[in-house]
Amino acid sequence: MKVKKIPMRMCTGCMEMKPKKELIRVVKNKEGEISLDLTGKKPGRGAYVCRNVDCLEKSFKTKRLSRNLETSISQEIYDDLRKAVEA
Repeated sequence: MKVKKIPMRMCTGCMEMKPKKELIRVVKNKEGEISLDLTGKKPGRGAYVCRNVDCLEKSFKTKRLSRNLETSISQEIYDDLRKAVEA
């Protein structure tokens, strides 16, 4: 029997490879709109963050998240992301 491969993604905060299902995806679509993708299925360029407030703070402070998405991230999106991480 084959062993099923687990997709791994890198957290933009702690820079560790983790299973995709453990991370929260932030997506930039073709129109340049930023949104949260809790399902991991939305089309567009994605960046991942751990479900950890420290990783979120580190990612936002070093601007890795905005660099990966190639755009600036508004405070509103950051607040939504913080609520998703804390929940």
